[in-house]
Amino acid sequence: MTAPLHEPTAEAAPSAAEEAAVVGADAKAVQGRSLGRIAWERLKRDKLALSGGVVVLLLIVIAILAPVIANLVGQDPETHHEDLIDPLFSTPTGSLGGISGDHLLGVEPVSGRDIFARIVYGARVSLLVGFLSALVAVALGTVLGILAGFFGGWVDAAISRVMDGLLAFPQLLFIIALVSVMPNEMLGLTGTGVRLFVMILVIGFFGWPYVGRVVRGQTLSLREREYVEAARSLGAGRFYILFKELLPNLVAPIIVYTTMMIPTNILTEAALSFLGVGVKPPTASWGQMLSSAIDYYDSDPMYMVIPGVAIFITVLSFNLFGDGVRDALDPKGSR
Repeated sequence: MTAPLHEPTAEAAPSAAEEAAVVGADAKAVQGRSLGRIAWERLKRDKLALSGGVVVLLLIVIAILAPVIANLVGQDPETHHEDLIDPLFSTPTGSLGGISGDHLLGVEPVSGRDIFARIVYGARVSLLVGFLSALVAVALGTVLGILAGFFGGWVDAAISRVMDGLLAFPQLLFIIALVSVMPNEMLGLTGTGVRLFVMILVIGFFGWPYVGRVVRGQTLSLREREYVEAARSLGAGRFYILFKELLPNLVAPIIVYTTMMIPTNILTEAALSFLGVGVKPPTASWGQMLSSAIDYYDSDPMYMVIPGVAIFITVLSFNLFGDGVRDALDPKGSR
């Protein structure tokens, strides 16, 4: 038997570059996306939410750089300009409340203080109370809500009854009564500092039950999941499960509720200042400016419109951004 004239030739082995290209293509094809990236891609498609977020960032920058911005326009929130006030009617001279190149939003009646500078400084008070009181509420609500949902039994019953009692309590009336009897000096703070400190604590304290209910409900659902049971079977302790297994999965609803709570706290601060139990003059506050504008709404309507528009834009921006964050973090959402 004769041997074949031609031996079958083996296929040439792929080069190292070709193998690397194939591996890279496969890795790219199966590359997953993190939850944060998915949420960001959803949020980018929501133009209204992004617009609200941009305005929120702008407001934060304005509040932080309030002295710099006021100096750039050459104004101060406490400087009086009596020469710009009509001595007969105590209203600003000129049209639209005294709006001019020097005073971009006009001046206040009687005192003649620059409204633009006071609006910029008023943003500091509103955002400070809004953010810090939300932080207090989220801290208390998260801790107590997760304890109630995880341990159940008498712990859940006790915390739930406290939440029910606080939700039924007249928060606004309590803050008015408490601030009215507070001393002028406390914990090294004086005047406006004391009132801000009390408002932040009280608004945050009465706000935590709303966060606590959400966290408790989520914890009741999550504690029965397979990964929690697996952690228990491996001998994980209660606090390990709380902080390593449950808490990371509660971040999304906590963030959503925080963004929705901040505008509510800003409105509460404005209402308290409007009623005269918030920050005291000469500290600038949007609610305080609205209260002062009541006496001049017919002769100088711009004095009422400007702080009202500032509150409206701030609350609307936070609500739009909060809605977008909620939709972006919703795993069942299609937006």
